[in-house]
Amino acid sequence: MIKLSTGILLLVALIAGGWYLLREPDTEEAPVYSRTQVRQGDITDVVSATGTLSPINTVLVGSQVSGTIQHLFADFNDQVKQGQLIAQIDPAIFNAKLAEAQANLKNAEAARDKAWIDVLDTEREYERQNDLQQRKLVAESVADAARFATQAARMEHKLQVASVAQASAALEREQVNLDYTSIHAPINGVIISRDVDVGQTVAASLQAPTLFTIANDLSRMQVEADVDEAFIGQVREGQTVSFTVFAYPQRQFSGSVAQVRLQPTVEAGVVKYNCIIHVDNADLALKPGMTATVSIEVAQRDNVLTVPHAALRYVPSWPQEELEQLREGLGSGEAILWQLDGDTLKPLTVTTGIIGEKVTEVGGPGLAEGMTIAVPLKREGAKRSRRFGLSLV
Repeated sequence: MIKLSTGILLLVALIAGGWYLLREPDTEEAPVYSRTQVRQGDITDVVSATGTLSPINTVLVGSQVSGTIQHLFADFNDQVKQGQLIAQIDPAIFNAKLAEAQANLKNAEAARDKAWIDVLDTEREYERQNDLQQRKLVAESVADAARFATQAARMEHKLQVASVAQASAALEREQVNLDYTSIHAPINGVIISRDVDVGQTVAASLQAPTLFTIANDLSRMQVEADVDEAFIGQVREGQTVSFTVFAYPQRQFSGSVAQVRLQPTVEAGVVKYNCIIHVDNADLALKPGMTATVSIEVAQRDNVLTVPHAALRYVPSWPQEELEQLREGLGSGEAILWQLDGDTLKPLTVTTGIIGEKVTEVGGPGLAEGMTIAVPLKREGAKRSRRFGLSLV
């Protein structure tokens, strides 16, 4: 009987011990925040955008006449001077048209001179017939016929004079067309594109075909950046711009906003505005067509107090009613920082200013450099620290 009682007691003790060890372990909530400090420094607010590099002044050189490219005197990357011959269209057909126009002019001049002789002849005839009619030797109708013939000859002479002018204009037009077969550089610059080859036929019936693209000066370039309508109100002419290109990822280039164009564009339902940014390219490192990642400095403050963005998002595990009361007391442009006094959190109302890339400008009574504040942990949720026990979960 004693053995049975002892066995029962041992069994009960074993069950109780197992229950104690296998029960849900006691936990305590570790702080769900980390610490940082209010710092003093400079802050810059930027508007980000992407754009494309292009020369400030680009001229498309075309042809006003159709024909076959006979010679090319310039190629990619060539430096050219204003007035320099850079291409020649076969002038054979235009020389033939010019010769035809010259012959037509000579024919018109001959017809004009013949018409003048007819005028002189009819005038002499009219004088004779008029003299005879005065002496009653011919009928009045004969004198009238001579007068009408004189007037007709004079009108014919005027027609021939007009024909000479028309032929002269045609000759001048053919001379201009012949001159157009020689393509000259309109500006000083560098050829960044050549769109034709020798033997290629260009047709200028509807619009002038492009033969070359000439950039005036690659030492000064521009970035055409598209800025979202949500941020365009902050962009002004003269603002400082920094940007990078994929070709030089470790190098930062600078420029300034030269123009904010009013013509909107819509991409995937987003309205954007084109901003022109002038860039110094003295070393010619930047090439037309490069993609630029642009940061436009729209505001800057020096020696101001700043905190990480996350500090303004942190919310402690306080009763919801108390948090709601704190939020209701906030004004426009105000936020709450949580100051640490030992392990105790105290709310501190601050005003926010410029929002930089990683930090936000803050100010207000009781705020000082070096003050310790709470920020959220990088991992979400509370960490549980075990005090004692064994868990199979």
